[in-house]
Amino acid sequence: MNTINTHGWNVYGHNWAVDHLRKSMAHDRIRQAYLIVGAESVGKETLARAFAMTLNCTDPDPDQRPCGQCSSCRRIVSGNHPDMLFSERDSDTSPLKIEEIRTVIQRLALKPFEARYRIAIFRDFDSAQPRAQDALLKTLEEPAPHAILILLARSLDSVLSTITSRSQILHLRPTANAVISEVLREKYGVDDENAKLLAHVSGGRIGWALRALHDPDLLAQRDQALNLLEEILTMNRAKRFSLASDLSKDKAALIALLELWQTYWRDALLVASHSRLEPTNVDHALTLERLADYYPAEVMLAALNATRGTLQTLTTNANARLTLEVMLLDYPAA
Repeated sequence: MNTINTHGWNVYGHNWAVDHLRKSMAHDRIRQAYLIVGAESVGKETLARAFAMTLNCTDPDPDQRPCGQCSSCRRIVSGNHPDMLFSERDSDTSPLKIEEIRTVIQRLALKPFEARYRIAIFRDFDSAQPRAQDALLKTLEEPAPHAILILLARSLDSVLSTITSRSQILHLRPTANAVISEVLREKYGVDDENAKLLAHVSGGRIGWALRALHDPDLLAQRDQALNLLEEILTMNRAKRFSLASDLSKDKAALIALLELWQTYWRDALLVASHSRLEPTNVDHALTLERLADYYPAEVMLAALNATRGTLQTLTTNANARLTLEVMLLDYPAA
């Protein structure tokens, strides 16, 4: 597999995207706006930063960019490059505000201090309201030759068509377990057993696997969250409502929890359907098999759809506690 050789980009599992961007640079077909779409921690910002580093690398040989050694490369890695701009949000649950977008755009309009391009990376762009997204349109319609926009989003559902039609869209899919496992072994010296476990439970998100490698508490927290889900199946309605009240107090943590639970219900559906696909949460395989023996696949599908629907609703101003209560009522009961 060609997972370790990434042309110096250090982007793993998305070689096709690296090759596409390198070819566009080689043929002088660089777009003014890119929209990188994919799950949290799948590698969107890593790809964006590597692309920016390559665009502004000062190595005289284009084939050696990014060199990782020049002043431009080093400062992009350290986060101190004057021509790299990043949007910020007030919190993990707050939207990307129109004021922040306008501020970044105003700075982007200035000529580069020293690089070939001024590059703005908008994190969580799909969290921006339509009016805030509209603030980008003038820049997209009349881009400065030195300015490049890179928008990062989990999905295109909330992104305006006026934005997508003016952007080069790159969809990053989950990385294969074998690729993540190889990277962990070859680049980080992880033993085979732990590399396989981290690869499986990451759900194809190499960023998550690397965080879990350096933060053992992340795996423990994940296990506790899955144990809580399995415990919910034994709870009566009153206990579920009480739990909904507690969980809804931290919306950011709730969204992360439900994203994990979504993978669990997908696994349960795979097992109940006798699918040949291997579950993500392999360390809960026995419980998943017991669940599949007890409930038909239709029940798993209903729970999966309820979780997905709740995640979508939580992106709106809906009452989190009431939304969560409805979801928990849709979960099966032992």
